[in-house]
Amino acid sequence: MAEPTDNPTVLVVGGGPAGSLTAALLAGSGVDVLLLEKEVFPRYHVGEALASSCRPVLELAGAADKVDRAGFLRKHGGLFRWGAEQDWVADWSAIFGTEVRSWSVERGDFDHVLLDNAADRGARVVQGATVKRVVLDGGRPVAAEWTTADEPGVVRTSRFDHLVDASGRAGLLTAQTFRNRTRHEVFRNVAIWGYWDGDTLLPDTPPGGSNIISAPDGWYWVIPVCAGRRSVGCVMHETAFRERRRSGGSLDDLLGELVAESDTVRTLLDGNRQVAAARVEQDYSYSSQSFCGPGYFVAGDAACFLDPLLSTGVHLASYSALLAAASLVAVIDGTVEESEALAFYESLFRNAYTRLFAMVGRMYQQYQGKAGYFWLAQQLTAAPEVPDRPDAAFVEIVGGISDLYDARHGRAVDRGATAPAPADAGTAATAGPDESALDLVDIAPKDLYDTASRLRLVTSPRLGLCRAQAPADRPGTLAAPRSAAADAAEPAV
Repeated sequence: MAEPTDNPTVLVVGGGPAGSLTAALLAGSGVDVLLLEKEVFPRYHVGEALASSCRPVLELAGAADKVDRAGFLRKHGGLFRWGAEQDWVADWSAIFGTEVRSWSVERGDFDHVLLDNAADRGARVVQGATVKRVVLDGGRPVAAEWTTADEPGVVRTSRFDHLVDASGRAGLLTAQTFRNRTRHEVFRNVAIWGYWDGDTLLPDTPPGGSNIISAPDGWYWVIPVCAGRRSVGCVMHETAFRERRRSGGSLDDLLGELVAESDTVRTLLDGNRQVAAARVEQDYSYSSQSFCGPGYFVAGDAACFLDPLLSTGVHLASYSALLAAASLVAVIDGTVEESEALAFYESLFRNAYTRLFAMVGRMYQQYQGKAGYFWLAQQLTAAPEVPDRPDAAFVEIVGGISDLYDARHGRAVDRGATAPAPADAGTAATAGPDESALDLVDIAPKDLYDTASRLRLVTSPRLGLCRAQAPADRPGTLAAPRSAAADAAEPAV
């Protein structure tokens, strides 16, 4: 148990993937870290499908082998049955090599492995610890007052040099202290899900992969979480959900009705049984006005959450953990000024979020067709085309590979290409944004890295930041030779 006078260099609040990975990366770099987690692990959490970008971050944090040993399903991509087109497969391994893979997991166990790993790496971890208040000095967090489940009447105070808010949807800084979190009116959706036994997935699904299935007024997921168990959910606009709930039935009844309405999902679950009660999440799409500030970084869901469509939650958590840890190490080492590190973090994290926002928003327009999605992905990455694989940039984004490349190299966006005509098939879903919502998305070259400092992330010989030697000065060019497969496969992201 940390003592009331314990004053770490970095205080991390929250022990989910963002907090645990930040703490592990910092502790592994020799930084004094205290992590406070409100719950006692393992605890339930949804979000079982992990992007391929998670693996290299876990390798850097010393957790990948532990996750492998825990026996989670290895994941190599997913399959989309979207709109009226034929299925298409996002197969990371087929495009980028067999080492580009991740896992499909039961999050309670997965998150527990990451939290224990942070402690193994040298972070001091306290579970059952609730932060009651953040003490500010001129807008800069300098201390936290917290209690434990064992001694709820004893208020402990920890002073620190830097704070990482990884408190998830609770938003210690963003929702409770600064109150600068904004709900997205664009994605006003509701997710309802449960768990079924069985292993059946759509043909050609990559091993361990997810099935993403569109519907006239929403979409479904079918995700294997372990042998003989699948997570099955439906996402729809909140208006449609409210109409459904007027029937007065239970959540299990509603989920059963939704499953029955999809020929694809009903067939996949034929003969299987629901093994856990239905759950609901709503009002889950939001972002904060800023992702960092003097003395603090906000990571993972505490900063933003988009939509479950592309399984972005753990990717953004692990990616922001990597950026936050590298930025903090550079500041503590004196490599860069704090203002420079904050600009780097804000730019890279927000660019990743904005790119996914654009991709998810376009996919909700089902009439666009996959050619439209692949074209948009090409513009959002500026990656060279892969012969015979028009989906390569799309698979990069879905796998989180593009964000890792940006952090390491920086690159500009080529916005000069012409969009293909929309596919003449399918009907637009009522869930999600209308076309005008995409006008809110603008990713300019300056957003890919801090042009003033020209910083980029490095992992060798130590995690941190350095000045780019050959920055990209013109739109449409790359700051370094392109090798997404190598960047995604090797631990040194």
